[in-house]
Amino acid sequence: MKARIYTQIRPDLERIEAELHGHLDSSIPLIGVIGRHIMGSGGKRLRPLLMVLSARLCGYQGNHDAPLAVSLEFLHAATLLHDDVVDNAELRRARPAANTVWGNPAAVLVGDFLYSKSVLMTVGYQNLRILEVFSDTTTRMAEGEVLQLMHSDNLEIDEPGYFEVIRRKTAVLMSAACRIGGIFGGGSSDQEKALGDYGHHLGIAFQLTDDALDYMGDRNELGKPVGNDLREGKATLPLIHAMRTAKPEDRRTIQRVFGSAAASPEAFETVRRIVHGSGGIEYTLQRALEHVATAKTALSIFPEHPSRGILLDIADYVLCRKT
Repeated sequence: MKARIYTQIRPDLERIEAELHGHLDSSIPLIGVIGRHIMGSGGKRLRPLLMVLSARLCGYQGNHDAPLAVSLEFLHAATLLHDDVVDNAELRRARPAANTVWGNPAAVLVGDFLYSKSVLMTVGYQNLRILEVFSDTTTRMAEGEVLQLMHSDNLEIDEPGYFEVIRRKTAVLMSAACRIGGIFGGGSSDQEKALGDYGHHLGIAFQLTDDALDYMGDRNELGKPVGNDLREGKATLPLIHAMRTAKPEDRRTIQRVFGSAAASPEAFETVRRIVHGSGGIEYTLQRALEHVATAKTALSIFPEHPSRGILLDIADYVLCRKT
């Protein structure tokens, strides 16, 4: 499936990459260095692709969509830089995180540059509706960051609280990418809403899968240490489910290891076995499957179209990815 998707989107990926690197130039050399570091660390360019495909699904046929698509990738990259500082991350997609190489101040400030650049590129389209969606998205993402910080080291977070975090942290930007594509492509209000719903549920499924992979993946595939969420004190759905269903002694084990940066690999393996034994992985992936199905249903408003087919394939791929 991955190869089939890539074959179809390769021309768009090449356009996006060329546009992206063209906008990283700055008279301040360090900005370009850090910008290219975060941009060159293996990202999937999913958000700009969603915008391009959504615009095409609504009838757009030109090439003027690339800068707008890149603005969404810049916004995403800015959040990654800021996230890594907040989390004291050492790795980002199997490479040293920018903050570990150039320090926290440089990572934060280049993140600010990328955010400002994304706003400037969006303003250039002089479309008030696009700006409204973009501005609302950045506000909700910032709220999501603060909400996640409030829940840091909180093993008592419940499932609704967890979903509120991932709606604001991940789903909101994917939804915005699709909505903005629909607006740019001249879609109707119903089509815009359908695309927004698709992106929203795709984003939730993406994050659910990511959280499951943290308990079942491989460090080399994930590009970060397996069990990172556990060590950083982030209670994601697999762990929330385990705390809800595991035996009392297993819950006490989780409590001892949760948020402990000094926890041994053996301690993590113990928690991973508890999570697996509780059905936490299966439960999380089942919820992801439900959101993928809802995302695909949202696209039923559109007639058969190559871009619609690719968006459906992307939804399916989210569930079977390894990174």
